[in-house]
Amino acid sequence: MSKADLETGTSGIHHITAIAGDPRRNAAFYTDILGLRMIKQTVNFDNPKTYHLYYGDETGSPGTILTFFPLPDAPRSVRGSAEAAQTAFVIPEAALAFWLNRLTEKNIPFEGPFTRFGEKTIVFLDPDGMTLELVAQPGIARHPGRDHADIPAEYAIRSFAGITIWSSDPDATGAILGLMGYHKGETQADMTRWNTGHAGFAPWIDVKDAGRIARHRSGAGSVHHVAFRAVDDAHQTRMAEVIRNTGLNVTEQRDRQYFRSVYFREPGGVLFEIATDLPGFSVDEPIETMGQSLKLPDWLELRRAELEAALQPLGLNSIVSN
Repeated sequence: MSKADLETGTSGIHHITAIAGDPRRNAAFYTDILGLRMIKQTVNFDNPKTYHLYYGDETGSPGTILTFFPLPDAPRSVRGSAEAAQTAFVIPEAALAFWLNRLTEKNIPFEGPFTRFGEKTIVFLDPDGMTLELVAQPGIARHPGRDHADIPAEYAIRSFAGITIWSSDPDATGAILGLMGYHKGETQADMTRWNTGHAGFAPWIDVKDAGRIARHRSGAGSVHHVAFRAVDDAHQTRMAEVIRNTGLNVTEQRDRQYFRSVYFREPGGVLFEIATDLPGFSVDEPIETMGQSLKLPDWLELRRAELEAALQPLGLNSIVSN
């Protein structure tokens, strides 16, 4: 990578945040079925009477973190342009048969495996209709998985592979990704892969030309935003300045307790975030017990009784990580 890339580019996805319906059903699916660890129970800081649930690997590594705002009364989303439409996890190549059998046993309909950009991929939906993919990669097995219930560590989901954006302006979306450190790769049909070139987690974004498809309608089962990694505040500031210089509006920094964030909407319509790697998810509880109890930032701690009363119990006795 060039010096400019190192100063202003990202190494990939930090986290993906989506909207869910029932929080208990969401927690059961992502921990029991997919085997992710619940790494944080907290609240939506902008709407604190609702949960913000975080799932990831054993320590909440950037590039593994899928988060949800569960809204029990939210209508189902409608697929369309200006949407981060397909969230892809990576599994070891040797785990493909295991996951085909597991989805079948759990009565989860799926499509595939099919090959896209040289990778074998399975596609299925979560309980709210969010499109998920499992992408088999031979090299990812070097990263340790975690044992969870009936998913052996060698078959476990490791991280994100990437995400597919349905863009209303794919050239402009690609231009912004280029400024963020992505490099244009192969195009297949109406989809182009952009890759950071880093060997770490979640290095690619696929941009689909949505053509004249109507704009999506947000709701349960849709991605709210995609967050990209910045090493620290200074790195985030440099990245944000590059985006501002294009004329796009970038928010001021917001403290999200486990990272610090700025937001902007890319030209194709998807909400992007730049999130710092620090301070991480062990800032308010030990790694060993992360995700087992409700954590609140200092400014909401005085409202704990009120907020706990407003939140539906998750039934964590059966789903906490070991």
